Order: sequence, then structure tokens, then C-alpha cells
Amino acid sequence: MSENFAYPVGLRLAGRRVVVLGAGQVAQRRLPALIAAGADVLLISPSATASVEAMAEAGEVRWERRRYRAGDFEGAWYALITTDDPEANAAASAEAEERRVWCVRSDDAAAASAWTPATGRSEGVTVAVLTGQDPRRSAAVRDAVVEGLRNGTLAAPRHRARGPRVSLVGGGPGDPDLITVRGRRLLAEADVVVADRLGPRDLLDELPPHVEVIDAAKIPYGRFMAQEAINNALIEHAKAGKSVVRLKGGDPFVFGRGMEEAQALAEAGIPCTVVPGVTSAISVPGVAGIPVTHRGVAHEFTVVSGHVAPEDPSSLVDWSALARLRGTLVLLMAVEKIGAIATALIGHGRAADTPVAVVQEGTTAAQRRVDATLATVAEAVAAEGVRPPAIVVIGDVVTVASPDHT
Repeated sequence: MSENFAYPVGLRLAGRRVVVLGAGQVAQRRLPALIAAGADVLLISPSATASVEAMAEAGEVRWERRRYRAGDFEGAWYALITTDDPEANAAASAEAEERRVWCVRSDDAAAASAWTPATGRSEGVTVAVLTGQDPRRSAAVRDAVVEGLRNGTLAAPRHRARGPRVSLVGGGPGDPDLITVRGRRLLAEADVVVADRLGPRDLLDELPPHVEVIDAAKIPYGRFMAQEAINNALIEHAKAGKSVVRLKGGDPFVFGRGMEEAQALAEAGIPCTVVPGVTSAISVPGVAGIPVTHRGVAHEFTVVSGHVAPEDPSSLVDWSALARLRGTLVLLMAVEKIGAIATALIGHGRAADTPVAVVQEGTTAAQRRVDATLATVAEAVAAEGVRPPAIVVIGDVVTVASPDHT
């Protein structure tokens, strides 16, 4: 058998003594995992990095500010030697061998009785990779496996029975690369996906053939309202033992009615996992070159739904108050009502020459931007044939990137 072969094993170190010699960069990298494992860590070193010192001050490790001395490994289950003193390292390693304490040496792996694998974690799975004495290769393999688990390209289905569960996943603004890692992984594990029209459609093409994809807009409503029918569909599929993902555009709780669905699931006794998404209110202006805040220009931004006209009695928006704000105003679902909204803002005191940008289908290949002012935006939207989905940004941040901005 090759001398580089190592027998892999998981150590349960909770409450067990672990001795770490040295408190430099190597210890700084290794200590968090030992702390997370619940180990009783004794740190021995005359000095420490600022981060390691902070761990000691927080009571996460016990720190004795001195050099190694014989007997330090008494009662230890595991040891980590990271000092830059070869003689001390050799003596400590010999003591560990004598006491039968598994010992890792950062200065001489060949002389150690244990090696630290390159580790990573993803949703309850710990990946540990050993490639002899080639740590860079170990890290590369670890990264590839963890990334595959996180984005769903590496299948790792759960085989233990799980109760009904629904995941409300924010799909982001449209570009499939902008969904969160967790959202993509849950999609890869789904049996049923109930998708919105504004969800990232390209992600649905990646799903395996056995996954049932339900267009939320086409759920038969019958005597139910649309949202109630969607809620019922989520509940029924979850109770049937399916892994259900409710895929939404943007973030589930930013004008996404996600809380209504979460409440319906809670009433039905079905656990719900909420996976935040990148909201279009910030991301779409960003990819169009518009920061919603900018030093010296805007220190606040307000996100408003514009699907109800200002003069409509059912509107919950105080357009008078919004007109008095000095920061950025971001409107969602406002294309059809932009003329009435602009008139209301001007009527309540917002300057008619306030810059406005309308970004249609932001982050996708069809993205385009139309610039105007409050006085001209309705005409510009009509002339350019702008249609939903589009984000409207109102404020001086619109011109921050322009060459003549001062």
C-alpha cells in the first residue's frame, strides 16, 4: 500500500480536548472548524493574529500565551502543530506519537500521524478530500464537488423519508445565473415546480423530464381566486409527498405575495422554506448602470408598486409624501400607469426635469433602457413601445454615469 494512503474518518470532537500549537495564519484557518465541532480547544502560543485573539477573547478557545512544553498533550484527543519552530514541532510531534494522539503538522506532513483534508459543506453534507501531499489538488476537487452539490449539477438525492415541504424560491431578475446557489439546488431536487411568468424561464429548461412544471397563470381557478388556487396546488402536491418549489421572479416577499403563500402553508401544517432572491428593484437598475444610491447624490431609495393609478381610491401609496423625498424612487409594475404617476409627482412638487430611466426586461438578452424626465416619460414610453416587465427609476442617480454629470 502506498505510504500516501490515508484512512478517512470523521472525528466527533465535541467536548473533547484538542491542543493547537501556534496561533498564526494556519491556526486562524483551522480553528473555526474545530470550534464549530464543539471541541474543547487549548491554544498554546506566545502571540496570535488579530482574528485568533478575537476568538480567545470571545471565549471560543482557551489561550495560554507561552511556548510548547512537554506534557501539553496530556488528555488530548487531537493535536494541530502550526508553529515556525522546527525543534518545538519535532518535540511536540514525538510527544503526540508517544501518547497516541493523532497529530497534524503544518510544517512537515510526512512526519505527521494525521492529515487535514480539504473540507466543504453544503446542506448537511460534509465533503472531505485527501490527495496525499497535494493540498491544491485537494482544494480543487473539494471546490468542484461542493459547487456541484450547491448548484444541483451533482445529484445527491435524499433517500430518507421527509415530510411535506414547500420551498418559496426567489428566482432573481431574469438572468438564470442570478438565482441564489440554494435556489438552484432546491430546483434540482424538486418533483414539482410551480412557476410564475416572471420567473427565470431558462432555469425550467434545465429540469429533468420527470419534474412536473406548472405555470401558475394557467392553474384552473374555478370558484377560487387565482392566489387561492395557487395556494391549494402547493398544499395538494406537498401532501402527496412531493418536493415542491414555488419559483417566483425577484424576491418572494417583494411584491411577490410570498407571505400569503407561506401563511396558507402554515395553516395547512406544511413547513415552508423561504429562499430570498435578488430583487429587480436594485439589480435591474444596477446592470443598466444606475446605482440606486450614490455618495453625494442619493442616500435613500424607495421601492413602490405602480400597478394602481394615483387617483384610484384603492391606492395605498402616498404620492404626496413620495414627491417630497430627495432620494431615488424605484417603481415596479408601473409601465401602464407611468403617465398618471409622473403627473401626480409633478403635481405634488417633484421637479418636472427630474431624470427618469425605464429599463425593460433587465438582466436578460432583451434588456433595453429608455431615458426621459418626469415631464416626458409617458411620451417616451409610448413612442418606444416599452412593455412590462420594466423597472422605472426616478432621481438624479439616473445620470450619475453620464459624462456630463457633476
